[in-house]
Amino acid sequence: MGIDSGSSHFTDFKSSDINANSGECVNAMFVKAYPVGMVHMLNNGNVEDEGESRMEPYVGLEFDSADEAREFYGQYAIRVGFKIRTGQLYRSRTDGSVSSRRFVCSKEGFQLNSRTGCPAFIRVQRRDSGKWLIDQIQKDHNHELGPVGESHSPILQQTPPVVTKSLVEVLRRPKVKLLEEIDNGGLIPSGIINFKRHKRGGDGGQSIAEPYTGLEFNSANEAYGYYQAYAEGAGFRVRIGQLFRSKNDGSITSRRFVCSKEGFQHPSRVGCGAYMRIKRKDSGTWIVDRLHKDHNHDLEVHAVYQRKFSTASKKLLEEEAGGLASMDLVEVNNGKLVKRRQENKIGAEWYSVLFEYFQTRQAEDTGFFYSVDVDNGSCMSVFWADGRSRFSCSQFGDVIVFDASYRKNNYVVPFATFVGVNHHKQPVLLGSALIANESKESFTWLFQTWFRAMSRCHPKSIIADQDMAIQQAIAKVFPGTHHRFSLWQIRAKERENFRSMPNEFRYEYEKCVYQSQTTVEFNTTWNLLITKYCLRENIWLKHMYEKRESWVPLYLRGKFFAGIPIGESVESLFGTQVNGQTPLREFISRYEQGLEQSREEERKEDFNSFNLQAYLQTKEPVEEQCRRLYTFTIFKIFQDELLQSYSYIGIKTYEEGAISRYVVRRSGNENDKHAVTFSAVNLSVNCSCQMFEFIGVLCRHVLKVFKLLDMRELPPQYILYRWMRNPEYRILCGAESGISSQELKAFMVWSLRETACKYVECGAASVEKYKLAHEIMREGGKRLC
Repeated sequence: MGIDSGSSHFTDFKSSDINANSGECVNAMFVKAYPVGMVHMLNNGNVEDEGESRMEPYVGLEFDSADEAREFYGQYAIRVGFKIRTGQLYRSRTDGSVSSRRFVCSKEGFQLNSRTGCPAFIRVQRRDSGKWLIDQIQKDHNHELGPVGESHSPILQQTPPVVTKSLVEVLRRPKVKLLEEIDNGGLIPSGIINFKRHKRGGDGGQSIAEPYTGLEFNSANEAYGYYQAYAEGAGFRVRIGQLFRSKNDGSITSRRFVCSKEGFQHPSRVGCGAYMRIKRKDSGTWIVDRLHKDHNHDLEVHAVYQRKFSTASKKLLEEEAGGLASMDLVEVNNGKLVKRRQENKIGAEWYSVLFEYFQTRQAEDTGFFYSVDVDNGSCMSVFWADGRSRFSCSQFGDVIVFDASYRKNNYVVPFATFVGVNHHKQPVLLGSALIANESKESFTWLFQTWFRAMSRCHPKSIIADQDMAIQQAIAKVFPGTHHRFSLWQIRAKERENFRSMPNEFRYEYEKCVYQSQTTVEFNTTWNLLITKYCLRENIWLKHMYEKRESWVPLYLRGKFFAGIPIGESVESLFGTQVNGQTPLREFISRYEQGLEQSREEERKEDFNSFNLQAYLQTKEPVEEQCRRLYTFTIFKIFQDELLQSYSYIGIKTYEEGAISRYVVRRSGNENDKHAVTFSAVNLSVNCSCQMFEFIGVLCRHVLKVFKLLDMRELPPQYILYRWMRNPEYRILCGAESGISSQELKAFMVWSLRETACKYVECGAASVEKYKLAHEIMREGGKRLC
């Protein structure tokens, strides 16, 4: 998965150290690291002239670490006459560790006017031995190089007092904020300030004292209010900057309040370095430990900045999840509360490109849908889906994956997708989006738009990240839908919280979470684990226990997820073709290419299901029934369960009226057993393994009981229409299974539309075929009417 090849950030931070909602550093531990685009210089900037530093890079060259490879490439770049940046990285699917890195020419890409799309790069791959090996290289540049051996180093400066044009170009990259650790000298004796005693200058009251290092507050909220009032009198505005969390319990340990013109994410920002940072003391009070008062822009003394605290804004700095960064602030305009315009992480140039694409698609596809969120007259988030995606949703919209994998790293483009699972268990696109910001309002708008575009089909389950904004949006738009947390977030938090824990704890934790068979067993084991390792005060573990129904396998078995494994992350539908690093000029073509490739795979499986027949392994009528109805992929799953049922023994343990219960266990294994309950009234069955509830295919235990009862075919309610190979079968089965009339109508509309489109394309091939198609449709229309 690629990272922002042009972001100014510390490359040795782990991805878990970046707050996914705001790009803020949390749990930061400063280690020996160099910002992207910087290479470590030896001997005060003088490059060594001997040994490996004089070598040219070649495939097979080996290094002890990725940093060493970067340093070598940087020294090579100095001699040749170009600068370098850190490009994409790729992570292991197994443990998420970095498996390869790319170091590129600083003119790679087209995000800035100064870049020329230079292809020069080296890629290093991590070997099993721990060494890093150059496995790909491109030496040619498409621009003029500087003088060979030029004395300047390819170091991109950080924040000088005067911001030059070249620096603006270097730093004007969205999504990542560079932490500025500025030491402002000695401490001044601290004193508690009660914000209520200080009034804003200009109101006739006492003016706010200037902040200083050592100033103390009772709470972070009080500190924020003080800095707001000080800023108002001084003539600037304040935004919420970075926060840091404790490695032990995840609580907030420091906060940073910055000038509103800090950074370059918006044209109005000029990279102002003014800020105040507060740190929490053991006593619970907060102290100013870092401060920078100088601004690099004109101040507006006694100007328009008339801010009032609403009831909500007084709670901005609660130490709970979300905190201040997730709140919406308000401004007073002529006595009225006006919502501040939301931050937008989508570059303005994207809208014109997307709208041109949307108009082209609408002309070709009558089912194409798109919508744009507008805030105070500005375009924000964008959603779109073609007719094929909307048809797929009518078939497979019962389980959706909201894939926002762009949030894993510091991506340039916040591209997200809605993905379903088709009848071949393949990922299928159900909609695409660019997300302007990660607020509750943005996600709510996005989910409501998807819901409207998909004929108001209500999903049974959704897999999405566990951020509070997403949880709240799902609860509002999809009440009753079961939200399962994305595994990548859980794994990242586990690595962060368990960093100092012994291996024994990790083993016991995994066993508790993934092997518990009952809720009593899980609760007992969890409490013993927490007590044994003194983790009662760990905030993250407390939160995860409260949300256990959204991530612990035991609680998810009875929810339908179309068989998407609980212990695995969902792979991106587009793979590496479209991600947050994709340049604007390539986005549409790569998107279309990735989508077509995905649909071609679906067409291949459709062909196989209609033209290939699996071998029957038994003489059971139920096997022939399922071969006729299921797709090739699903039939193989059913067939395996049927064959496995022959290794089990079923014993009736209870019978009363139409209800009977069985214990089904594997021959020779007393531990492998499950309880099956059967009702003869409506031929309903239930197994304690809950495979049908989770996947939608009957398990070996139920099939064993059906064999004992001499049931030769499966009851229709146990063959889900979503797994059937023929659309006509799926509609008939869906009508019989009791799905809502609205969902059934949407399914029929999109099925007929999809079929009609195929005939239209065929009929337009020639005048003769057009006449024939027109005649067929006219005759068909007479019969329908």
